[in-house]
Amino acid sequence: MKVLMVEPGKSPYAAEIESGLKSLQAAVGGDIQAVYPYEDPVALICNEEGKLMGLPLNRALFDDDGHIYDIVSGNFLIVGLGEENFTDLSPDLMEKYGEQFKYPEKFARLAGEIIAVKQPATNERREKPMMHHSGPDL
Repeated sequence: MKVLMVEPGKSPYAAEIESGLKSLQAAVGGDIQAVYPYEDPVALICNEEGKLMGLPLNRALFDDDGHIYDIVSGNFLIVGLGEENFTDLSPDLMEKYGEQFKYPEKFARLAGEIIAVKQPATNERREKPMMHHSGPDL
């Protein structure tokens, strides 16, 4: 199943996972909770106890007025909705939600209100520098 994986502190990416409960649980690290905050035929699948477990805050969910009403903790997935189950996320929705969640967020309390501050996107696929040494191998 093609999904959008959103991890704390990272840019979202397309991932291929097996369909079924066990692979969804593995992706979010525990029991799943599906929420439906968007009008598109998608579900946001997260760890049901992410906040209780102290998982890192990931991305904010905003109401129609642009106010934060919830913050998702830990990894989450955006998946497509079939007639009776979760399904592949279509390419256009993959792009839409990839753009929506493109920038990791940090959170702060300002004048009694929690705000989300977008951070630079990370590129996890950078190559690490090669380590060179001269002399005999140990």
